[in-house]
Amino acid sequence: MEEAISDQRETRQQEEAANNVQERRRKGGLITMPFIIANEAFEKVASYGLVTNMILYLMKDYHLGVANGTNVLFFWTAATNFMPILGAFLSDSYLGRFLTIGLASFCSLLGMFLLWLTAMIPKVKPSPCNILTQSCESPTTAQMTLLISSFCFISIGAGGIRPCSIAFGADQLDRKDNPNNERVLESFFGWYYATSAIAVVIALTAIVYIQDHLGWKVGFGVPAILMVLSVLLFFIASPLYVKLKASSSLLTGFAQVAVVAYKNRKLALPPPNASWCYHRQKDSLLIVPTSKLRFLNKACLIRSPEQDIAPDGSALNPWSLCTIEQVEELKALIKVLPLWSTGIMMSINISQNSFPLLQASSMDRHVTSSFQIPAGSFGTFTIITLAAWVVLYDRVLIPVASKMKGKPVRLGVKLRMGIGLFLSCMGMVVSGLVENIRRRRAIREGYLNNGQAVLEMSAMWLVPQHCLNGLAEAFNAIAQTEFFYSEFPKSMSSIAASLFGLGMAVANLLASAIVSAVDHITSKGGKESWVSSNINKGRYDNYYWLLAIMSLVNLVYFLVCSWAYGPCVDRVTSVGDEGNDVKDEEEELLHLGNSRVGNEGNGLKKEESFS
Repeated sequence: MEEAISDQRETRQQEEAANNVQERRRKGGLITMPFIIANEAFEKVASYGLVTNMILYLMKDYHLGVANGTNVLFFWTAATNFMPILGAFLSDSYLGRFLTIGLASFCSLLGMFLLWLTAMIPKVKPSPCNILTQSCESPTTAQMTLLISSFCFISIGAGGIRPCSIAFGADQLDRKDNPNNERVLESFFGWYYATSAIAVVIALTAIVYIQDHLGWKVGFGVPAILMVLSVLLFFIASPLYVKLKASSSLLTGFAQVAVVAYKNRKLALPPPNASWCYHRQKDSLLIVPTSKLRFLNKACLIRSPEQDIAPDGSALNPWSLCTIEQVEELKALIKVLPLWSTGIMMSINISQNSFPLLQASSMDRHVTSSFQIPAGSFGTFTIITLAAWVVLYDRVLIPVASKMKGKPVRLGVKLRMGIGLFLSCMGMVVSGLVENIRRRRAIREGYLNNGQAVLEMSAMWLVPQHCLNGLAEAFNAIAQTEFFYSEFPKSMSSIAASLFGLGMAVANLLASAIVSAVDHITSKGGKESWVSSNINKGRYDNYYWLLAIMSLVNLVYFLVCSWAYGPCVDRVTSVGDEGNDVKDEEEELLHLGNSRVGNEGNGLKKEESFS
């Protein structure tokens, strides 16, 4: 009787699995892309458009000083950068990506609506007053609570949308039976990143222009309207989406693996082929854990089947026995951390916005006799270069290379990451050279003590460094996202998408620490600081070259981490990854019983052949 019941249960599970496969084939696909990409694009236009001029709003309408206003914005930006990690865990472990994006979109809309109310209702902020010439009243606790609440809801919204959207989009396109699946995903990642970049450009130009010329009521109202469109577009396509369910709590699973591995630290590992010693999920094709980070394999060792395993095959106590899949998830996260850390230096370089702004302000920005480029708009050259390269790479270079070679080719993700780090280093070198030339000309023209003087030197000299930064981000950032998504289990897709944002958050904190350290060290003994407020007395060129040296050291560190990581999991011939040690991968395949399992259960990609 028990065997019959068990057979019926297995039959039902097989039927459910077949139905899920058929549903995935009926749903998803390219038709869902405009709705998913538009959702995040509108969110970014709305949220990024609020940040640029917010310090002016806090000073003029809330009577906050520069220091206090900057601190408010710092904490807001920090929260926005760190929230995606929480959103990713909630999505992958509990809510699923569709529900997380939906709830986050409503939170972001609520935050923007509250911020718009602060501009529309006079009583929710202090009485009008000029903080530069008068002694103004401070905002009340209730007024600041409303303002901070709007910031918090916007951060929560960004934390749910940004890490999940790209993974949710990949869910719609990821087809294991498609021989061009890897190419489709690579194209999606590139276009997704380019669209996001264009959204940021629109935010930094159109939204800022509206705020400057039409006031805060319209300037905050337009982002709120865009967020309404974002929510509507996302939910209109709900019947078309592939909606994967969340798995068990990843955070709890990571903790369980660490605890059980520590408990079993004195146990000896069995021979490599002793698959019966390890606990795995039912119907899993993963027979034994991988040989890397072997000390964690002790977490899935079965000491006593009668005491450890329940009749349905699950662990009686998950804090005493984990599955192979749980162990591999933690391994995947640990393994990528060194390579993830190499991207922080590039983010530090890209985050240097204040110094290029001061450089541009001191140079001739005229395009014609009656029009000059705003100093704050030179950063758009970075975004434009990024977007242009994605189009060129995706629509010209790769198709031509594939046609010439007669088979699909692409640059390997680690090669692209390395190229991005090298270009970032070159960007700092060029920045230092241009600043050295600018400073010498300023001194020659007698402007040493006048940091606000405008030189007869075209600000177009700054364009190459911005273009190099754009290319660096196009190579490294897109490759990082693709690398994390490909190497992680499917259950960790949102975490993969949020890691680059976390790196940017860490980079912002480190960039601040580096500037403070340089200012403190170089100003000792009454000397002029390298980062002096007077750009002509300071040595911004030395500061750029310091970043270039740090970037070069980071590039060497990347090469070491790349070598230690070993080959990536690729399904097509990759230009640049062919030099990896394939022998190690072959041995790994033999260790796994000559089979790799798809993303659905364990994150190890199927590798059919080596070329």
